[in-house]
Order: sequence, then structure tokens, then C-alpha cells
Amino acid sequence: MKILVINSGSSSIKYSLFDAGEQQALATGLVERIGEDSSRIKHQAVIDGKSRQLTRDLVIEDHRQGLKLVTELLLDDQIGVLASAADITAIGHRVVHGGERYSQPTVIDDDLIEAVRTLAPFAPLHNPPNLQGIEVASELFPDATQVAVFDTAFHQSMPAAAYRYAIPNYLYDDHGIRVYGFHGTSHLYVTKQASQYLGKPLDEINLITAHLGNGASITAVRGGKSVDTSMGFSPLAGLVMGTRSGDLDPAVLFFLGTKLAMSFPEIDRLLNKQSGMIGLTGNNDLRDIEDRQAEGDDQAQLALDVYTYRIKKYIGAYMAALGHVDAIVFTAGVGENSPYVRWHVCQGLEGLGVILDADKNDILAREITELQANDSPIKVLAIPTNEELEIARQTLEVLQENSG
Repeated sequence: MKILVINSGSSSIKYSLFDAGEQQALATGLVERIGEDSSRIKHQAVIDGKSRQLTRDLVIEDHRQGLKLVTELLLDDQIGVLASAADITAIGHRVVHGGERYSQPTVIDDDLIEAVRTLAPFAPLHNPPNLQGIEVASELFPDATQVAVFDTAFHQSMPAAAYRYAIPNYLYDDHGIRVYGFHGTSHLYVTKQASQYLGKPLDEINLITAHLGNGASITAVRGGKSVDTSMGFSPLAGLVMGTRSGDLDPAVLFFLGTKLAMSFPEIDRLLNKQSGMIGLTGNNDLRDIEDRQAEGDDQAQLALDVYTYRIKKYIGAYMAALGHVDAIVFTAGVGENSPYVRWHVCQGLEGLGVILDADKNDILAREITELQANDSPIKVLAIPTNEELEIARQTLEVLQENSG
């Protein structure tokens, strides 16, 4: 049974093909810069135990053409891993926003498609391309079961005290303004991995999981379930990110509008595209910023101080909320690959039971790795995330439930 995972972005398609029950993908790839003058497709497949790669530059006008190219590569005589498109039993789609209605992976039907379309204003950069990916895949693979796996689903276990804002009730009742949280598939994946690694049942484990990439969020996990998370109504809230501001006094918005005469679209662009690390340094790549800091750049130093301090504050808050923490988990591009960030986040938390070992921390995580000192009461883990594998697993569970 073959399961294709599709993560459709505004100008990209990330994909992975899995054989049900296997941990490693048969093929992975990325179609990027869709709709631009020059597009690119990168494809990697494991054939007869050997990895084969292909990169091709061309013009890809839309997602339909992009997915057709993906299909052709999966079927290619030299680099393909499928005999026929009919070999794909199911397609698991990453959908960013499922609102309150969807707390589990769900077989896609007309009602779900309409719900995703209705929720587009809540995630305008994500839900429309997610929906386009669903529509095109349904045309290209009409016999495959299409399943939606929602980024927000893992956080639907949060109590009302964590997800409600202190604003008039009608704004929640009539308009759904509340904390939704995102990166749920990644937080769930590393939660399961930590549970297995530590030998503790999922329903008994308490964690703080930090998904640190260009987008970043942190989640408090009690008994294997999300009970609080840093992103809110949108992916703009919480931690400082590559181009997003994270938490901000709402009065700043009034100042920007009234004193600087900025329009709503201008404010949106400022906070989502021009803030965070790029706003503080002119650069959103943490690797470059760390290089600048090492050379004595004061802007880079301040940006990293702000970045790590915000994460540290959330860890402290979530430790208070959870009461007992088994482990702190770092994951995603920065969390897995930045010893600097992990070290400066954990410094000062020794009194709370978090003691990092400098030598253990000085790694790029390629597997689950313990980073804490021997006398640290709380474990500190670096766990590589694998959202595509988690989507494949959830898609398989839906198939099994529907067949049983």
C-alpha cells in the first residue's frame, strides 16, 4: 500500500511517498517557485537500496503542472518507484487550518473542501494552496482516497482557559476568534518519539516541545496532549520567527495605523514579512545571523538575545503550567541544528531542573539525542521532526478505520 503525502504551499509542493508501515520514504521531493519565471523540481528516490537524485530547472506555471511532473518522476523508468499511478492507495494532505470542527485526520469530501475554503481567511497564506493541492490531486489520482491532516488538530485538546481570549464572547461565538495553534503535526510526531524513547506511555508523558524553524512555536504537552501553545489565532503570535514578530502589544497596531498612517495590508506585511529576525538584522537565516554574531556584530547579538529570551520565557511559563516536566524537546531546522540557540535558551534554567551539557549539546541532531548533563533532573532532547511520516501514519489510520 503506497501513501503519497502532499504539502502544497503558495508557490511550492513538498511531497513524500511511503510504503505503508515503513519509516523511510521511497521518494521525496520539492517543487518550488511555481508560477515564477524559473521554477525548480528536486526529486530523490531510493531504488535497489541506492539513493538517486535529480534536479531540474524549468518553468512550472501552476500546481496542476507541478503535480503532473511529480507523477511523471514517480513513474519514470530511471528514477521512479511506481509502476502505475493506480499504485497509490491514498494521498495525505497537510492542511494548516481546520478550525474547531476538525480534531482528527479526515477523508476529504465536498463538506470538508467547503470548510477548508471557509477557513481560508484564518490562514490566507496556507489554506488556499492546501485546497488547490487537494483539488489537483483528486483529478490526477481519482482512485486514491484523499485524507486531510490538520496542523491545528493536535491543539484541539487545549482547555478553554488556554484557548479563549479575554474579549467579548460574541467574537468567539460568532466569529471563532480564539487560539488555534499550528505546527501540530510536528509537535505530535516528536511527542510520540519522546514517549517511545523515554519508555513512558503517551498518556503519562509531560513535555515542552519547541519547533524552531523559520516559523516557530512551542507547546506544553500533558499526558501526550497539547494543553497550551504559543501560536494563536494565526501563526503570527508567540516566538520571534524568521520574518514574523511573534507576541506584540496590540496597541502597536493602533500606533502604526494612526500615527504612521499605515493601511491594514501594510501592517500585515510588516508583521508577517518584515519583522522577527529579518526586522532586527536584515537577515532571516539563523545560520547567517550566528556567523555575524561570532564576528562581533551587535545587531546579530541583540537579535539572538531577543530570540532565545522569548523561548526561555515560554519554557518557564509552561513549566509552571505543567507542574512536572519529563523533557524539553528541540526540533525543526533551528532546534535540531543550532547548539548556540539551545545553549542560550537553557542557560538560567538550572534552578528549574534544566542543566545542559556543553559537549553533548555541540551536535547537529540526526537522531534522537540527549543533551542534558548527568545530574539534570529534566531531560533535554533534540529530536528530528518528520511531519510527512506523521501525515502518512495518520492517513493509514484513517484507511484502517474505514476498512474495519
